[in-house]
Amino acid sequence: MASAPPAGTATPARLDVPAAMDRALQLAARGPAHGPNPRVGCVLLGPPGHGTGPRPVLGEGWHRGAGTPHAETEALADAAWRGHDTRGATAVVTLEPCAHTGRTPPCTEALLAAGIAEVVHALHDPGHRSGGGAALLRARGVRVVAGVRADAAARLVRPWHHAVLHGRPWVTLKLATGLDGRVAAQDGSSRWITGPQARAHAHAVRAAVDAVAVTTGTVLADDPALTARTRTGSLAEHQPLRVVVGERDVPAAARLHGPGGEVLHLRTHDVATVLHVLAARQVRHLLVEGGPALATALLAADVVDEVHAYLAPVALGGGQAAVGPYGATTLADARRWSTAEVRRLGQDALLVARRRPVTTAPGADRTRPRAQEEEI
Repeated sequence: MASAPPAGTATPARLDVPAAMDRALQLAARGPAHGPNPRVGCVLLGPPGHGTGPRPVLGEGWHRGAGTPHAETEALADAAWRGHDTRGATAVVTLEPCAHTGRTPPCTEALLAAGIAEVVHALHDPGHRSGGGAALLRARGVRVVAGVRADAAARLVRPWHHAVLHGRPWVTLKLATGLDGRVAAQDGSSRWITGPQARAHAHAVRAAVDAVAVTTGTVLADDPALTARTRTGSLAEHQPLRVVVGERDVPAAARLHGPGGEVLHLRTHDVATVLHVLAARQVRHLLVEGGPALATALLAADVVDEVHAYLAPVALGGGQAAVGPYGATTLADARRWSTAEVRRLGQDALLVARRRPVTTAPGADRTRPRAQEEEI
């Protein structure tokens, strides 16, 4: 059974369907951004009656991570705790209810057993095994409405959706450079180009991803711990998988062997192999922090989905460039992204850019290889 809502998070008494979806999105955002499963929220509304106005809220819930109840199950338990009858009710959920058994039973069966008469969902589930819930519900007589607040739902689960659809992690490339595009001075020193606010932001990003990767060259040069830390310097609750790419050994005394996430050493220089191994481990979001050789290889393979470019107001006047040549010889060949955010962080600036959408024929993406899907 769901417990009583936490203090300060009182459930609205009545909502119409669009407002209920907005509420469901807010609930979904409480779930972890990392992990193999998507963030999902659900709000149960009383039967529609007459008209399209606000209806009583019977229950609500969100998914708290792999192995925990799904949002729909949480909402049903919350409604039961409140003493509400869910027969004839509407389930407003940010993602199409799953139709497969993983670590938990299918949400479609839970909704049917509870007598839900209508399901409104924002985004289709792209998984071959987990998807198909809408069709199953329709076949069992449930009215299904899709696409309400779809764009907002897609933003909330972007890395997960991409990983399931394309069979590889969403790749975020971090670059921290001076004004002249250098990541290190001529003597090799690189700590610290950016200031404390930029570094704190980078640690917050680490705490939200599944894995962070560097090369063996970066390990030998900088000896990073690759931990996610809070502003007080303590370890964050979630620590990403620490991935080292390259054939050289990691020294026994390296800080990587200290407290933090698991360390995975991939003795390869092949980007496809790295992404395949991580996909098999259900890594949905990979943050790449160094070095230039790995950044160049990822760009050459055209698998960088997002760039976090931290720019410090310093000119190093030489030293190592952030990226080496990768085959683009003219502007027409250059990799381009769309600017999503520009932010000032102390004396530094952050540019977040994301891959431009690619238009494909309907259903084309379903032929692509997939990562191991949700097992919850």
